[in-house]
Amino acid sequence: MPRFLVFLRGINVGGRSVKKEKLQEVFTSLGFLNVSTFRQSGNIIFETNETNIEDFKGKIEDKLHGTLGYDVVIFVRTIQQLKNIVNLNPFKGQDTQGTSFLVTLLSNAPSKFPLKLPLTIPKSTAKIISADGTEVFSVTHGGGEGALPNPFIESKLKVKATTRNMNVIREILEKYSS
Repeated sequence: MPRFLVFLRGINVGGRSVKKEKLQEVFTSLGFLNVSTFRQSGNIIFETNETNIEDFKGKIEDKLHGTLGYDVVIFVRTIQQLKNIVNLNPFKGQDTQGTSFLVTLLSNAPSKFPLKLPLTIPKSTAKIISADGTEVFSVTHGGGEGALPNPFIESKLKVKATTRNMNVIREILEKYSS
């Protein structure tokens, strides 16, 4: 049975706390199987025989809104898509000392990426180094810069996005790709 990952935007930040058990209940009530969360509850893993991602994406967003009382934007990826992100090796050659490697997931891919890369985010040392389809790759160097790529990318690309550390993507694959 295919395994999917849903990354939730804006969960457990800004006063929007949701326990993982509540999220698992939402997904289970929709008929998904083997539902679990990974680390922070904004990463949900489940299995389904449904093949139309857009259909079940809408159901999930509607159910989350009904349960939580506010809109939650979700980003659905398959295990293979996460493997493809890792296999791109987008951070090859980057200095690892004090660096965080971030993957920003976009709601949809721009037909042409509108920014000349690499690009340093204004008033920071955070850099957007590359993009591939629905993913944008950034490096940050501490000091709270990890939160910078997401709003910058959203404002420049006019799309919804959510950002995860590349280590989280790798750890999800280690745990759930078998």
